[in-house]
Amino acid sequence: MSFVKNILGPMRPPFLILTPACVLLGVGTASWTSGSVDVLHAVLALIGALGAHISVNAFNEYSDYKSGLDLRTERTPFSGGSGTLPAHPEMARSALITAVTTFALTGLIGVFFLFVRGMALLPLGVLGLVIVIAYTPYITRHPLLCLIAPGLGFGPLMVMGTHVALTGVYSWSAFFASLVPLFLVSDLLLLNQFPDVDADRSIGRKHYPIVIGNRGSAYIYAAFLALTYLSLAAGVCLGHLPLASLFGMATLVLAAPAAFGAYRHSDNRDKLIPFMGMNVIITIATPVLVAVGLLIS
Repeated sequence: MSFVKNILGPMRPPFLILTPACVLLGVGTASWTSGSVDVLHAVLALIGALGAHISVNAFNEYSDYKSGLDLRTERTPFSGGSGTLPAHPEMARSALITAVTTFALTGLIGVFFLFVRGMALLPLGVLGLVIVIAYTPYITRHPLLCLIAPGLGFGPLMVMGTHVALTGVYSWSAFFASLVPLFLVSDLLLLNQFPDVDADRSIGRKHYPIVIGNRGSAYIYAAFLALTYLSLAAGVCLGHLPLASLFGMATLVLAAPAAFGAYRHSDNRDKLIPFMGMNVIITIATPVLVAVGLLIS
């Protein structure tokens, strides 16, 4: 049982729930614009997206262990990795195999959809695979890329990728819907970097909490939260999203205190943790609520 737990550890299972939330958003836009979706294709899209998420997690765990970062990081329930490899170094090779295998699985599912839907999916698929490979060794050393890449992966690439895999075409509906996880997931990773500044700096990472400090990064966090809801409202006002997609606005009741807490406690790890948890709820619940609005419209 412990062996299975150690195999699963680098996948970070508790965080994988974000993927179904984002894929559901793509299913929602596909259903709303085309009237129906192929359930089998939707399941395959989900498996491919999960493969990409597991792969980037496992690559990250392996790299952080090899670089020594895991030994310098104070873990929180929401940041600092799973802790599996520092506790069980013999599982490092298994983590790397997991990363490569799930990366290949995602690529194969992408190839299937290229045959089924045509080449429209190719740019999204290639960019997604590049982000999976490049995130830990390269992207984390460039502040703007480090900020945008997570949201790009779970937003436009995953949501629009699902939409194109199910319909074969791009749409403004999928674009506006994808802006919700674009800003929220970028915020998720940004806030989770606050407790890791010293450890990340020690191995050469360069994200905004390192460059401008946690307090300055809290302004970015608040701005991205605001852009989430403004994007959703814009999509509805322009007619690209149904009125019911405004269900996603319900998480504003959490977003306001989260932004305030991130600013007030930006340099206090223990007091920041509850707001990191609140941020996770916002990041998952908002796309799910938008998707529900799309599916019932």
